[in-house]
Amino acid sequence: MTSVLVVEDSARIGAFVEKGLRAQGFATRWVKTGSEGLTEALTGAHDLVVLDLGLPDLDGSDLLRALRAAGRTVPVIILTARDSVVDRVAGLSGGADDYLAKPFAFEELLARIRLRLRGNPEAEPAVLRAGDLALDLRTRRVSVAGEEKDLTAREFALLETLLRNRGQVLSREQLLGGVWGFDFDPGSNVVDVYIRYLRGKIGAERIETVRGMGYRLGES
Repeated sequence: MTSVLVVEDSARIGAFVEKGLRAQGFATRWVKTGSEGLTEALTGAHDLVVLDLGLPDLDGSDLLRALRAAGRTVPVIILTARDSVVDRVAGLSGGADDYLAKPFAFEELLARIRLRLRGNPEAEPAVLRAGDLALDLRTRRVSVAGEEKDLTAREFALLETLLRNRGQVLSREQLLGGVWGFDFDPGSNVVDVYIRYLRGKIGAERIETVRGMGYRLGES
């Protein structure tokens, strides 16, 4: 399983990213300080690091320099409120592979993570399947029993999340955070609405409602 280290001071954002990535099938470790992050990045077997710059004890830029000085080539995506051109150039020049400013959409962070992981052939399957349902991550196409289906970007992201966790029950909160983002209204019924849309396109029987818990995509 692909492992992502999240080094983030904000409890709200850190918990959101951790939960969202786990819902997408990543093994995720979240730490809140720069010293913890450096130790974990140097000793842990992580495939990618999501790094905040404004950390309480060791600035993210210093962490990144130390990581690169130690010869670690793990991809690093900076996730920070420092969004000036100077900050971006400094981050990328300092060894970061990508730079995403806050506030951000989870879908964009997820897309950037997957882009950086493409160098690892074991990190990402090209096609996610459940029986005769197939979702191609490269072409962004979905087929059911060989028949191609047109999905919106949100429908695609929701189906991808369900496929990556097929057989598991995902709560509405997990789906909302993973697909729509941490700043979306938690009282919204948007998940139920999009589940209904998906059922209409891929077959109602494929997505099971687990009363009081959430939704589950069947194994076949």
